[in-house]
Amino acid sequence: MEPMLCPSCKTNRTRFNMIEQKVKAVKLNPQTGSVVEEFAEENAGPFHMAYQGPAYRVQCAACGLIENQETFVKHAQHHSL
Repeated sequence: MEPMLCPSCKTNRTRFNMIEQKVKAVKLNPQTGSVVEEFAEENAGPFHMAYQGPAYRVQCAACGLIENQETFVKHAQHHSL
């Protein structure tokens, strides 16, 4: 883990919520929105793109901003103590 600084409130360097993103590939009923089928990532089919986003997001526990961890780390690097 690297030092982080919130780019929004610009004061928080210590309190963050780490949000783990768990992917669930699904097929929905277009009329009701209910789940018709769940897929394992490796066999979701040729028309279902695999999730390519980050495994974690970070929330500033002071102001509530949610971003990729890299955003908080880069801000800390540019505004080091």
